[in-house]
Amino acid sequence: MPAVGGFDKGNGREYPGNLTPFVTVTCIVAAMGGLIFGYDIGISGGVTSMPSFLKKFFPSVYKKQQANATTNQYCQYDSEKLTMFTSSLYLAALLSSLVASRVTRQFGRKLSMLFGGLLFLVGALLNGFAQKVWMLIVGRLFLGFGIGFANQSVPLYLSEMAPYKYRGALNIGFQLSITIGILIANVLNYFFAKIKGGWGWRLSLGGAMVPALIITVGSLVLPDTPNSMIERGQHDEAREKLKKVRGVDDVDEEFNDLVAASEASKQVEHPWRNLLQRKYRPHLTMAILIPFFQQFTGINVIMFYAPVLFNTIGFGNNASLMSAVITGIVNVVATMVSIYGVDKWGRRFLFLEGGVQMMICQAVVAACIGAKFGVDGNPGELPKWYAIVVVLFICIYVSGFAWSWGPLGWLVPSEIFPLEIRSAAQSINVSVNMAFTFLVAQVFLNMLCHLKFGLFLFFAFFVLVMSIFVYFFLPETKGIPIEEMGQVWKNHWFWCRYVGEGDFVPNGGMEMAKGGNGIKNV
Repeated sequence: MPAVGGFDKGNGREYPGNLTPFVTVTCIVAAMGGLIFGYDIGISGGVTSMPSFLKKFFPSVYKKQQANATTNQYCQYDSEKLTMFTSSLYLAALLSSLVASRVTRQFGRKLSMLFGGLLFLVGALLNGFAQKVWMLIVGRLFLGFGIGFANQSVPLYLSEMAPYKYRGALNIGFQLSITIGILIANVLNYFFAKIKGGWGWRLSLGGAMVPALIITVGSLVLPDTPNSMIERGQHDEAREKLKKVRGVDDVDEEFNDLVAASEASKQVEHPWRNLLQRKYRPHLTMAILIPFFQQFTGINVIMFYAPVLFNTIGFGNNASLMSAVITGIVNVVATMVSIYGVDKWGRRFLFLEGGVQMMICQAVVAACIGAKFGVDGNPGELPKWYAIVVVLFICIYVSGFAWSWGPLGWLVPSEIFPLEIRSAAQSINVSVNMAFTFLVAQVFLNMLCHLKFGLFLFFAFFVLVMSIFVYFFLPETKGIPIEEMGQVWKNHWFWCRYVGEGDFVPNGGMEMAKGGNGIKNV
């Protein structure tokens, strides 16, 4: 797909085009697909700290929570049924992202977004009206199916629509809407928890219908990307759409390159099997390791369970929900920093700076919690200054994630895959992300109970490993058109041994050589 509005660093060519209002509005609407994911992350942690919700569905956890506060605070939420409620969604998202790959490739990105919105809507209704635990979990599975489709298609859509100079900023719109979703969920939890009668959790869970409707309606009004149209043989419509997207009439050069890339991709009959080829080794490595590392920053532990975590370290229910709102605000603001800086400072700088910041904060939080709670989980009386210090360092940690691994964990994989493996590789990226989100969510409360404050040191170790990986193995992709991305692997000290000079020939050179000027007449 796109070299959309790009500059070819290899031969000095530049595609004409502007950041048109049409593209800006289109990308903002598409990025709203992140709201469903963010809203869910924020809402699930909040409702699981509401006593009325726990009393109805998880009475054993409720009893532990209401027990004498001098008991082991680390273990009060340790319940397999409770973690299954939270993590079942990610298992469903993993499975649906594999199906979404075929839908995205054959029917376009729009249809995947539509399926995502409709499935999420069904899940929200089931959860809002739930009477039994099985209804909650079935609802969560539908939410997961919706998220799998949306997370597969939205980052691809954004990367294909955006001009190369603004690709990073527009793509991070997806992560920004995730963070806005988390913040909205945290604010709603705070107010709904105060409703007398204890039914506020129904509004929290049922409120997921709103982001579901936004992405459903949005997918109906959005245009398809020129790349997706070409992929499905709609060449005339794609040329007109490209003119509209770029805001210029002179799009022949870019259009021909997109057609050439599409022709190359059609010769690939088995994109999944092709991923195992030697020349795709760097892409496959990034598709697996970047989402794996993103989950092992420990961020989802903080975001899903922020209210539970703050409650555990001595805040009351309302105070813990308020602390989650504060971290949500930090998350949104720091993501805006990333939008500003990603195409200015580059991907590697943000990855490395964010990694150092997260590592320091995790060590400080571990020391703070360890000093007060020790290993028996009994903190005694917690002074206010202590609580403020813990929230402050968690906020600095969240900001480090929100301008590095948060947005870049979605941006970098979506921009490095060549067209012929793009849908399949993005499915692997989403599947790995969801598999490890599921794993971390499933074992976190158990790990908190057993590792205690050492849990933060566990994640700090992984942040160190991933920062070393980025330093040595991830090339800079700032300002490089998607169809020219093969060059970065050829020039890399390590990956050049897997990618030969004949691989990823820029501008469809391989097809041009075969077909002469035939492509021009398509």
